[in-house]
Amino acid sequence: MPGFRQGAAVAARAERGLDVSTVPPGTPCWADLATPDLTDARRFYPELFGWIGQVTPEPEAGGYTVFLLDGKPVAGAGPPAIPDQIPIWSTYLATDDAELVAGRVERAGGQVVVPPFEVFDRGWMAVFADPAGATFSVWQPLAMAGAEVFNVPGAMSWNELVTPDPEGAKVFYELVFGWQPDDQAVGAMTYTGWRLGTQIVAGMMPPLADDFPADLPAYWTVYFAVADADAAAARAAELGGTILVPPRDIPAGRFAALRDPQGALFSVIDLGP
Repeated sequence: MPGFRQGAAVAARAERGLDVSTVPPGTPCWADLATPDLTDARRFYPELFGWIGQVTPEPEAGGYTVFLLDGKPVAGAGPPAIPDQIPIWSTYLATDDAELVAGRVERAGGQVVVPPFEVFDRGWMAVFADPAGATFSVWQPLAMAGAEVFNVPGAMSWNELVTPDPEGAKVFYELVFGWQPDDQAVGAMTYTGWRLGTQIVAGMMPPLADDFPADLPAYWTVYFAVADADAAAARAAELGGTILVPPRDIPAGRFAALRDPQGALFSVIDLGP
């Protein structure tokens, strides 16, 4: 159940180019897809969102593709890191020190899944898991800032943690990123906005299904803005995707939860005017 990322974009850039993130440290700055069928992802998402795929030239990148919207990076897609990895969209949080974050994650009870490493000249990344099993990544930019546009149709607009242990998550993410929980009642559910300073930068909610298995890991999900959630959901289905949650109205707008043809979960939302 997304809210607005308030004031997320930072206009100032370092004089030597795109070597800083477009958003403050601790804020979602990028999302990418790990998929066993990269060719089909290059078909599905451009037809759904109007993206243009730009394949990374280095052979070691395995065909990693940066998707552009009006010439600006908005998301990426690449092959799975391991053979049996399920198709998944990953949330990246901006940082100016990936090694420091790794230490905080371990001290807070999380797991360093992939230690910080340099991605060519683009930046440094690392993959972590929180104590409930939700994986997320960090991005320390060098030549590549991350996404350069948010909250317009075809761009990332919200990132949300779904977890069976909200109280544990509150402790963990405060220790790692300094986030403060901002709880609000939504019907019978408590929805949490993650506050970083004066801004709500992401959200958290418990699983909605009563039969959510106790041993099923938590997960982060990515929302992309669209001009019309009903049309986007119908188009995704036409392109071979699946509608998990049909379009419905929520306080932030009208959204739908979808899976792409390989099974990766993502959501679309029409934020309105």
